[in-house]
Amino acid sequence: MPKQLKISPVQGLQGEVSLPGDKSISHRAIMLSSLASGESILHNFLQSEDCIATANCFREMGIQIKFEGDKAFVVGKGLQGLFRPSKTLDVGNSGTTMRLLSGMLAGQKFESQITGDSSIQKRPMKRIIAPLSLMGAKIEGIQGAKNEIFPPLKITGTKLSGIEYNLKVASAQVKSAILLAGLYAGGQTTIIEPIQTRDHTERMFGFFGINLTRFNREISIEAPNDFVGREIFVPGDISSAAYFIVSALIVPNSNITIKNIGTNPTRTGFLQVLKKMGAQIEIADEEVLSGEPRATIKIRKQIVATQNLVPSAGLKGIEIGGEIIPNIIDEIPILAVLATQAEGITIIKDAVELRVKESDRIKTTVSELKKMGADISEKEDGMVIHGPTKLKGAKIQSYGDHRIAMSTAIAGLVAESETIIEEAACIETSFPGFEARIQQLITNSLYI
Repeated sequence: MPKQLKISPVQGLQGEVSLPGDKSISHRAIMLSSLASGESILHNFLQSEDCIATANCFREMGIQIKFEGDKAFVVGKGLQGLFRPSKTLDVGNSGTTMRLLSGMLAGQKFESQITGDSSIQKRPMKRIIAPLSLMGAKIEGIQGAKNEIFPPLKITGTKLSGIEYNLKVASAQVKSAILLAGLYAGGQTTIIEPIQTRDHTERMFGFFGINLTRFNREISIEAPNDFVGREIFVPGDISSAAYFIVSALIVPNSNITIKNIGTNPTRTGFLQVLKKMGAQIEIADEEVLSGEPRATIKIRKQIVATQNLVPSAGLKGIEIGGEIIPNIIDEIPILAVLATQAEGITIIKDAVELRVKESDRIKTTVSELKKMGADISEKEDGMVIHGPTKLKGAKIQSYGDHRIAMSTAIAGLVAESETIIEEAACIETSFPGFEARIQQLITNSLYI
């Protein structure tokens, strides 16, 4: 039977919470450490199902990877050191692994096949195949409607050539796939972004000593001869922190401190949105380590009463769209939860990319929050939420999507009765220990 997660309403959340490593950075750290020469040590590596899938793919290609506590030890064999895998590479539920690994595999000297679970096999891949094909890549997949291509993919490694490419979609995954292919391409590879997306790949290239230049939205690299292993300190994942930040903003009498959270400017659009909604958030202890900025985040919130007697988080509804959307794409489901407790109307637009995530996150966010009594409606590229609304407990379907499961769990903390989330095991793909951390904050509040 799929795991259920049961959440009851609470009167407060108190304490300090440490979060596992950033998922995006953990993926890239494994990949580049595997392509480097010599050992890399990754501290605070996220041992989620998605990141373990990335590690297992490289193990299949001859890379030694072991885990001790929250550390990963990777013995890289250099850019030309990978072996042909003896079986199909399986990315599980990780779209990041599927897309980024495809770019890297395109430049190898061997043929490979790559697949994933039923959700991954519905994810569109033409967006990476098109630019990689211009570089000379040979990638085949399952033909779908409207000339779309889906996994499993067969990749015949070949010699690649650098290109100049204007990204059609603002996507860090597509950009990163091209950059990883660029490590094996002759000449210069240049990418022009329509909107700046998260830059973890570029920062990690720089940290490993790979020559990369950026001018405005234009990024260029030339294939290096080689690069060596490094010691990498992975910050906590701000996308994971988002659930605890929102919980502190909507649960009465909460006081939460979150340390060592990544504050990369291409990922902090979530904090910018919260400030526009009126949230009071303290950021302290800022530093840069392993090329990535990080800080401590503190939230102390008292809930205020409103004229219609529905408790309010003291926040106001706003319009969210445009250039900030790629920066907050993973946080939109939890932002929708927050909007149900804000005064007025929140409009989320320009987010059609949500329809091709682990689930159609526009449809699933709207359908599940409606079950809880939210005044929320679906639009083609987003959603409209009226607040504040008193939520009620409900039986929630996660659709196998970790972000839907975690977002509705946070909503359950302020619902009138118990919330039951079906298929909650999907949370392990990105955030092992999620439930335990919530319970610890609840337990702490009982002794205040």
